[in-house]
Amino acid sequence: MPRRLFYYNAGFLRQKRLRRILELAGYRLCLGRPRSDDGVVVWGHSPYAARGEAIAARAGVPLLRLEDAFLRSIRPGRLGEAAIGLLLDPQGAHYASAKPSALEEMLAKHPLDDTVLLARARDGIARLRALDLSKYNMHHSDAPLPPAGYVLVVDQTRGDASIQHSGASAARFAEMLATALSEHPQARIVIKTHPETLLGLRKGHFGPADATGRVSLLGEAVSPWALLEGAIAVYTVSSQLGFEAILAGHRPRVFGQPFYAGWGLTAEEFPLPRRNRSLTRVQIFAAAMILSPIWYDPCRDRLCSFEQAVDQLEAELRAFREDRAGHIAIAMRLWKRSRLQAVFGREKPLIFQDNLTKAMARAQATGRSLLVWASKAPRDLPKDLTLLRLEDGFLRSRGLGANLVPPLSLVADDLGIYYDPSQESRFERLMLAPPVAGGLLRAERLLQTLIAARLSKYNLPSRATALPEGFKILVPGQVEDDASILLGATQVKTNLDLLRAARHRFPTAKLIYKPHPDVEAGLRPGAIAPALLAGLADYTASHADPLALIEACDGVITMTSLLGFEALLRGKPVTCLGAPFYAGWGLTTDLGPIPERRLRAADGHPLPRPSLLALVHAALIAYPRYYDPISRRPCPPEVVVERLATGSLTPRGLGLRLLAKLQGRFATHARLWRR
Repeated sequence: MPRRLFYYNAGFLRQKRLRRILELAGYRLCLGRPRSDDGVVVWGHSPYAARGEAIAARAGVPLLRLEDAFLRSIRPGRLGEAAIGLLLDPQGAHYASAKPSALEEMLAKHPLDDTVLLARARDGIARLRALDLSKYNMHHSDAPLPPAGYVLVVDQTRGDASIQHSGASAARFAEMLATALSEHPQARIVIKTHPETLLGLRKGHFGPADATGRVSLLGEAVSPWALLEGAIAVYTVSSQLGFEAILAGHRPRVFGQPFYAGWGLTAEEFPLPRRNRSLTRVQIFAAAMILSPIWYDPCRDRLCSFEQAVDQLEAELRAFREDRAGHIAIAMRLWKRSRLQAVFGREKPLIFQDNLTKAMARAQATGRSLLVWASKAPRDLPKDLTLLRLEDGFLRSRGLGANLVPPLSLVADDLGIYYDPSQESRFERLMLAPPVAGGLLRAERLLQTLIAARLSKYNLPSRATALPEGFKILVPGQVEDDASILLGATQVKTNLDLLRAARHRFPTAKLIYKPHPDVEAGLRPGAIAPALLAGLADYTASHADPLALIEACDGVITMTSLLGFEALLRGKPVTCLGAPFYAGWGLTTDLGPIPERRLRAADGHPLPRPSLLALVHAALIAYPRYYDPISRRPCPPEVVVERLATGSLTPRGLGLRLLAKLQGRFATHARLWRR
């Protein structure tokens, strides 16, 4: 295909991402008249495509048709949201059945038998289903559905090119409904309205007048996957929902000639004789979702794989779903507000409120949830209020929160908080549920990258340390007023007692004591007098690289320190005196009391023990939300790992740097700002 593409539709000029995807794919968009070695690009069979078609024909140059990929965005393009993937076809549009498109050629001729490809496709189907992902994603995953046992009839928007060019017309919709009624004389018929019709953007073929007798019109934005699960049959003209019906296990009745018809997976009212190959749903997914589209990563501004596109859309969709009703943030310090607004205020700006009573009243009046730092979370709230407890994620930043460095990851827990074993947390539920398809492989890759890049929570500058010879146990000090100790530790709650317990547990080992960075900086309590240290620790690793210490030592003993988690990730044995989030799953030696719910089911039977990769998936992928300060969008953890590894992070503002220095100078009065 030529590298220079000429266009004659203003949409190509307005859509920045479309132009960028084409540029990354090796094309250059131009205005003017093409030469013999150029090409013309048009948008599918849109009303404006005829201009480009005519010029390409006169100039005798190739024509490239563009369409959105089958996984597009949260909102429709008519609301201004850019697509995350494109189909570029030099033969035709995938929905135009008059002649084969490149996608049809692939479905007809490609072997589609590669073991790795088909495994990716199986995982992809399962993952889209688990994440409730479709082409558009403004639906409520928990929206009420009709009682199961209905026949699903799928509406489309009037005048859509995919109807006319798949050999159908508006009259075909009435015929489809009549056929569904005739073939299922006792069943309820549910007509699924198109998302753009629900938003008032385009008219459909069915309306209230069609909802008579046993026919009902579904006028809610519901989960397509859940809707398909409750259906006993599916009827469509050429909707993508017919493709998703195949993926959900249906054999849809098709009244047009869409790309997915003719491969042995549908019942066609108007079959295409040239399509006579039998495919599996995994094979058709592999072609349509993995091999054909060009996928784009908007955070790293590069083309990417199908799986990476899903990673990104998952992050954006999670933010949309969790924030669409808005939040009221309670008692947030000024320096945190900008980052909190960026992370949680994309859908509706956060409302900051210092008074709990006023915050609760406003939340009840507006339907917003309450957002509060976990250590300040109120108890016994009214049941009609949702409380989200905030805390930093486990891959936080380059620098300390105590030095006012904003976080790259945050958790917002609606059940409890990970460091409080006295009550169930969302993290625990994630640990007790199997990861989504492909989740363990993703966790393994993330873990390998994390270890290779030598990343931890804060990623502070450190110095090399020469440790004594012999069997060494790392003893990480903690901030003694930290909530994880106050809630997750029992008998041992101070660094001095921790060292004493370590000496008792490992009497002949060389104990390597690492003070906490906040304590070393003089910002938090937990310092041990040198005279007391001398009789317990064999070496005090001040300002040392925590990862180098983990690698050099033979094990770790801790109260609840995150270094225990980071040691587990690097294959080191970990002994826990408290009940941190990573204890009680069979991965650590637990000397403290472990919540029974982590060990046994309600009926008393032992629970299956999660693997280390399941812990990685829960702690680093499923539990936190990540924010990319470069693209200023929600992102998957892989983006944050890359930012931390390369140091490509937005520098802190001068105001925050000055405030951090003032805080360090007046550290003894930290109570004035650490309320």
